[in-house]
Amino acid sequence: MLKRYKEFLKELDNKLEQYYESQKAYIKCKKGCTECCQIGEYPFSRLEAEYIMSGFINLPAQTQKIIKNNIQNLLEEKSKSVATRFEYCCPFLIDKECALYEYRGIVCRTFGLAYLDNNKVILPECVKSGLNYYNVYNSDKSEVTLKNPIKENLHIDKIFHSKTAEKYQLECGKIQPLIDWFIQ
Repeated sequence: MLKRYKEFLKELDNKLEQYYESQKAYIKCKKGCTECCQIGEYPFSRLEAEYIMSGFINLPAQTQKIIKNNIQNLLEEKSKSVATRFEYCCPFLIDKECALYEYRGIVCRTFGLAYLDNNKVILPECVKSGLNYYNVYNSDKSEVTLKNPIKENLHIDKIFHSKTAEKYQLECGKIQPLIDWFIQ
């Protein structure tokens, strides 16, 4: 399954590269900007969790140790949290870089793009920080004046139920917050 998933990701990444190119006038993402990794819930499917862990086992021991510590700290924080939605810094973020970038999830690959969901433009959260799409978003009116949003819904469950996913016969499994994959 992971072999088919890798092939699927190649095709998805090619499509996303075209989307990023078409939206480059609105995108401020660059190396070192980790706002999207600093606080979120990060939905991951079972397949993605398996894939990211296949990359984890090849990391240097010291990097693995840092990630394990990050995960343990997050699990402790989550156990004490009373919030209905637990948001956190991605445990794979080390020194403003993703330790498993090649293995990152769909939510990470698609973050930063504006797309349509039921005729509503979905913007990345970083718009509120004056980053992606800030120049076509009126926060006072919650209006978007983007003329060419991506017509494909880039939500994780839509991608895993797309014709491309069907082509690779992917079974994504349950989708849940990344941190929940580490609860025993």
